[in-house]
Amino acid sequence: MRLSHVKHDGPVRFDPLLPLGGLNHLYGLHTPIVDAAGRSRCRLAYTPDPDDSGGNIDIAVLASGSGTNLQALIDTPEVRRRIRLVLSDRPGAKALERAAAAGIPGVLVRYDDFADRSAFSSAVADLVEDSGAKGVVFAGFMRVLTGEFVNRFPNRILNLHPSLLPAFPGANAVRDALDHGVEVTGVTVHIVDEKVDHGPIVAQRPVLVEPGDTVETLHARIQAVEHVLYPEMVMHLLTGAIQVFDGKVVIR
Repeated sequence: MRLSHVKHDGPVRFDPLLPLGGLNHLYGLHTPIVDAAGRSRCRLAYTPDPDDSGGNIDIAVLASGSGTNLQALIDTPEVRRRIRLVLSDRPGAKALERAAAAGIPGVLVRYDDFADRSAFSSAVADLVEDSGAKGVVFAGFMRVLTGEFVNRFPNRILNLHPSLLPAFPGANAVRDALDHGVEVTGVTVHIVDEKVDHGPIVAQRPVLVEPGDTVETLHARIQAVEHVLYPEMVMHLLTGAIQVFDGKVVIR
């Protein structure tokens, strides 16, 4: 895959982080391309890789923070070669640095540049499609996207959550598990639907809560499990092995 040029044909403001020697020599790191009114009309142009063999789909990874789960995906060769785009909503997100270091196109899309969640979600979906990706992987992406976004990638969006859903949804899952005094929490990989931390469960792994655990110590052990489980489940997404029947996942 090559991002051959940038087209000025869409109402999308973003910062291109194109992989040119690990640096964006063309535009400068985190520098928006904007028009005279302060709005960018740039869109990544995707050129299929002529050496690409059929069967698998390509993905975009959405991340808001440090990108440790993104790194686990990058470190898995079968997944790395299928990542067409890394997108973040936060300036300075280390996930974008990880993408640049791996030679993966990265883009920063600021939520505040859009009128509402619908406009933001539509712009993100456009960028994912323009990259050539057919599936989406959330890796610590902290924005809630619309049902319209979900419908553009039906049963092809994965999310990772640090609890055994449906227990402890939301952004404070690790702290909530400790506050409730549970002895076991864990990790859930699920297909994204229109609700938050909801959707058909793909896989779960338990993590024991140890005496004296803090949010930091428990989260570290949860992350260690995430970094093994998520690449495995993403590989199933790539190959089309994840199927949904009557709201339940079957891995073929």
